[in-house]
Amino acid sequence: MDLHKRPQPSAPAADPAELRASDADRDRIADILREALAEGRLDADEHAERIDGVYRAKTVGDLEPLVRDLPGADAARPDAPRPAPGTTPPGVAPAVPSENLVAVFSAAGRKGRWRVGQRTHAYAVFGNIEIDLSEAIFEHRQIYIKAVSVFGNVEIRVPENVTLHGSGGGVLGNFEVDTLEAADPDAPVVHVDGVAVLGNIEAKPKRGKIIKDLHKYVGRSVAKQLRKHLD
Repeated sequence: MDLHKRPQPSAPAADPAELRASDADRDRIADILREALAEGRLDADEHAERIDGVYRAKTVGDLEPLVRDLPGADAARPDAPRPAPGTTPPGVAPAVPSENLVAVFSAAGRKGRWRVGQRTHAYAVFGNIEIDLSEAIFEHRQIYIKAVSVFGNVEIRVPENVTLHGSGGGVLGNFEVDTLEAADPDAPVVHVDGVAVLGNIEAKPKRGKIIKDLHKYVGRSVAKQLRKHLD
């Protein structure tokens, strides 16, 4: 052993702010902005401007200033603790989508009798996407749809007896969600958020379409979730 040999200095740790931003990072910031808009902390123009910044951000450090003056900003810091993989805090949308719909100079969509996941992402770039939930099978009480339209169109249709909420904005585009409040407090809730850049995002009820036997359905869904957690 060479007693005169000096230990080599270790490489400096990477700055968390310089890490490339992931979809989960952007979704986390978008959720904070959505809550701020709903609470009146941001107006529609401010929200649209910041959402545009979210999808332009390259690094985690680029995202943090967008929510620095809002509640929940601590969770957006690069060094903030993250939930364990595969876990989702109560009331928070899962970071990983169960389905991605992408239309680039084309068309895509889901309709008819299909099982809708808890989170769906839709990206329309010079294309058209249709998401029709009027006959879908809801296996979750909370459904999240993130829509991004760039010179494109995203149309979302829901049954008349669900709750529909939306928060988003347009940059020289149109973001329109016809808010619904279901009479049944246990009805599924569909959340739509996103941004339309020189495009269109629209979410509305499909007249005449309802989820039949809603009480029976919700009861089966809740029982299924309880069994899943107890197994």
